[in-house]
Amino acid sequence: MIETIIGILALVIGGILAYFILQKALKSKSEKIIQEAQTEAEVIKKDKILQAKEKFFQLKTEHEKQINSKNNRLLAAENKIKQKENTLNQRIDDFQRKKKETDAIRENLNHQIGLVEKKSVELEKAKKQQNEQLEEISGLSANEAKNMLIDSLKEEAKSEAMSYVNEIMEEAKMSANMEAKKVVIKTIQRVATETAIENSVTIFHIESDEIKGRIIGREGRNIRALEAATGIEIIVDDTPEAIVLSGFDPVRREIARLALHQLVTDGRIHPARIEEVVNKVRKQIEEEIVETGKRTAIDLGIHGLHPELIRLVGKMKYRSSYGQNLLQHARETANLCAIMATELGLNAKRAKRAGLLHDIGKVPDDEPELPHAILGMKLAEKYKEKPDVCNAIGAHHDEIEMTSMISPIIQACDAISGARPGARREIVESYIKRLKDLENLALSHPGVLKTYAIQAGRELRVIVGSDKVSDKEAETLSLDIAQKIQDEMTYPGQVKITVIRETRAINYAK
Repeated sequence: MIETIIGILALVIGGILAYFILQKALKSKSEKIIQEAQTEAEVIKKDKILQAKEKFFQLKTEHEKQINSKNNRLLAAENKIKQKENTLNQRIDDFQRKKKETDAIRENLNHQIGLVEKKSVELEKAKKQQNEQLEEISGLSANEAKNMLIDSLKEEAKSEAMSYVNEIMEEAKMSANMEAKKVVIKTIQRVATETAIENSVTIFHIESDEIKGRIIGREGRNIRALEAATGIEIIVDDTPEAIVLSGFDPVRREIARLALHQLVTDGRIHPARIEEVVNKVRKQIEEEIVETGKRTAIDLGIHGLHPELIRLVGKMKYRSSYGQNLLQHARETANLCAIMATELGLNAKRAKRAGLLHDIGKVPDDEPELPHAILGMKLAEKYKEKPDVCNAIGAHHDEIEMTSMISPIIQACDAISGARPGARREIVESYIKRLKDLENLALSHPGVLKTYAIQAGRELRVIVGSDKVSDKEAETLSLDIAQKIQDEMTYPGQVKITVIRETRAINYAK
């Protein structure tokens, strides 16, 4: 029991001693940690102070640099101002010195002028005395002697001038004639254009004769639809692998050829399809006309043409002038004009422009009662062409007076292009004009939509609107047109007038 109590006491005392020893150890360790933290804080504090001092010195240095830079700029500006001030003072001094010199020169000059005036008065007196003495000796006054001398000098000068002018004119005539021939020969030699004769038929080649039956259609309905849509006579005969398209209008022939090509290639040939293809091809031809006009202007180096003028130029491809292709003739004339203007030292670009546009009056479809040169001039003025170009177009057949230097060049080059052997055929032009007059005569009647002259003018097909002309009126219309052709036109043989009227009922399912 005693041992147990002693053991417990020893244990308690040992625990107390251990607690005090542990407390002492913890206290010494905490004091050490606090001391280390204080030391580290002192180090961090010193480091931050050093950084702050460095930042301060850096800012101070930058500030001093800025101040020094501003001071330097101010000093430079001040030096510059001082230099300008010195220069200005020097100029003022020079000006004052020159002013003094000028005043001295002016005084000297006034003195000299006074002396000269005095001497001139004395000279006038001496001259007057001499004139009086001469008048006494010759018995003539000064004015009479002067007039006699002037008259004699005039007569002598006139005779010499006339002889000199005659010599120059004779020499100019000889040299001008030689130079003109030389320019024309050089121009013609430098432009070589093929002779193009327009025909009134186009041959459409096919792969086999079986296609002819499909083109004709049941009871000829396909071929009738083609002729009605294009205005071209389609001749299907025994010619192997060929169909003849006959018509005086090259645009219509080309539309018919392209439409036939598309129909044969596609294989679907019936009236509705024919009308659809013909309308589509007609739009393609319009686009091709514009493209041809643009390409022609680019080839000739002509810029800034109005879009409508470009369209008219492209349309020349499908027009002819006495059998000569109009676009080919216009291109040839433009090149001739440019060469001739260059030889004569004139504006070649302006001359080439006028040469290309000189026959645009032949292109419009409406064809008002005006000479083509005047119509072309009005079109050029409408689309803002230069006055000298407009004058050259209007004057190339002497309908108006020539006012520019390039006008006679256009006239000469137009004659050169048209007068080449084989370039033109008068008969073709008169034939085409007769067919156009035949179509226009029928088109002038009310209710007529389209007219086509076919079979070389021996047949006139007239398409009328079913809502405007009845069956009975169609018969009367054919008689009226026939009577009008007899009264107003001259034509060989007979002309058959066929009036076509068809009724179409169209509705849409929605």
